[in-house]
Amino acid sequence: MGDLLLLLSIGALSGVTTVLFGFGGGFVTVPVVLWVDASLGAPAPTVAVATSSVVMVINAAVATLATRRQVLTRLRPAIPLLALLAVGGAIGALLARVAPSPVITWGFISYLVVTIADVTVRKGFVQPTRQTAAAADRFEIRSGLGAPIGAVASFLGVGGSVMTVPLLRRAGLDMRTVTSLANPLTLAISLPACIVFLLGNPVGDLAGAALVGAVDLRAAALLLAGGLPVIVLLRRRPPAVSDRAHAVGYIVLLCLVLGAMVRTV
Repeated sequence: MGDLLLLLSIGALSGVTTVLFGFGGGFVTVPVVLWVDASLGAPAPTVAVATSSVVMVINAAVATLATRRQVLTRLRPAIPLLALLAVGGAIGALLARVAPSPVITWGFISYLVVTIADVTVRKGFVQPTRQTAAAADRFEIRSGLGAPIGAVASFLGVGGSVMTVPLLRRAGLDMRTVTSLANPLTLAISLPACIVFLLGNPVGDLAGAALVGAVDLRAAALLLAGGLPVIVLLRRRPPAVSDRAHAVGYIVLLCLVLGAMVRTV
């Protein structure tokens, strides 16, 4: 019962982060699934990443469908980027299935530390620079970054938003637009990654859980049950948050997730 309530609660939190920060849920679901499935031993980080990919696919898809068409039209020049994000997503998932568990765990922690340092030390995140007319005519993330972003994101189970959100933000976009665009980008990464994780051989046995490939379906279902109603509610009634507070909240959440992840080690 304790695990059930925890997963539902974290699922609700993942719904909030999907709408407000474009995370898709990965950064909050990986630590909790790692804790819930700790009895698996060495395969637990892989299961956490794989389960996170399922949650991110559905969360990001629902959030994308609820996004204003005017915002989504910004993705028209980004078709090559989306394709390369998908390729990178598949590659990262394949690597995650064979990588030693400590590499995934410490990679996740290192990724958080670097990102927190980047968005707090470098200018252009909390207070964005003004977007030029030339920049407005192209998508803000170069296509060549698609494969590496996708690979790192799916390897760590984070959906890519912690790379795409700062890049979009530094192009001068407001946080609401940035986080809305992060969801379809996350979907492009997590969908092929999810397929790879589901089709692979089971990574271990876990009492009371339904493992399909590397995915803990029970944990994924509970996380989604908690998250999807929150996504629908917040898309219909988005909270009134100033742009600066939105950016600061993003950084605070990253710090909280880092603390939670360190405690699982």
